[in-house]
Amino acid sequence: MNKLTIERRVRVVAALVEGSSINSTVRMTGVSKPTILKLLVELGNACGEYQDDHLRNLSCRRIECDEAWSFCYAKAKNVPEEKRGQWGYGDVWTWVALDAESKLVPCWLVGLRDGGYATAFIQDLASRLAHRVQLTTDGLKAYVEAVEDGFGGEIDYAQLHKVYGNPPADEAIRYSPAKCIGCDRTAVVGNPDLELASTSYIERQNLTMRMGMRRFTRLTNGFSKKIENHCCMVALHFMYYNFSRIHSSLRCSPAMRAGVTKHLWSIEEIVGLLG
Repeated sequence: MNKLTIERRVRVVAALVEGSSINSTVRMTGVSKPTILKLLVELGNACGEYQDDHLRNLSCRRIECDEAWSFCYAKAKNVPEEKRGQWGYGDVWTWVALDAESKLVPCWLVGLRDGGYATAFIQDLASRLAHRVQLTTDGLKAYVEAVEDGFGGEIDYAQLHKVYGNPPADEAIRYSPAKCIGCDRTAVVGNPDLELASTSYIERQNLTMRMGMRRFTRLTNGFSKKIENHCCMVALHFMYYNFSRIHSSLRCSPAMRAGVTKHLWSIEEIVGLLG
């Protein structure tokens, strides 16, 4: 790490946060793969710690949550028998919360898609909010108990269930999702405004994640091979998204709109978190 100049670190980070794979970053920057991975782990941990400390007492009013699927080491069906059931081998889910107004991501959690991780994720979200909010999620049952544990009755919570038609049968479009033919909105806790119950912004955030992190791109060999690297890339991605990237609909960064920072961070400043 000490052998890399600030300028070369910035070039590496700029490539990673724009969706380049590790190997393509090696080719573009001339920095060795072990050095890039070491930088990723150290900077990812620093970004995670910074956001954990500073994304607090947020004045959000509407939150949307969702989970994005990826995998590590191999797809679940291809994981060797001796590694099955071990964390970091097979399916990995990234739980993400998004402020519908500022587009800030106040928290995320990399884990499994079960009740334990749902509860940990929602409790973390609850600890960051300054006042009562309206929350919308999809119909995953694990959210109901998690929201009760995290917020009690101090929330207006709705679930949105999308209704899909029959999946396309044409082989040429077999990777396309089924057509959404309707939405059912259900009040679960409190008195949510069902007209505002939506998961559109968080679903768009899922696309941003897949475009900004090569590890999330489907049908490639760029997936994560090591769970620690995966978690660190997620933390780096959200640091860049929250603090350094101008949101097209806001004309500023989400962190600026949310009042967390007063200026647009440069990648040099993110690198500077390493000290």
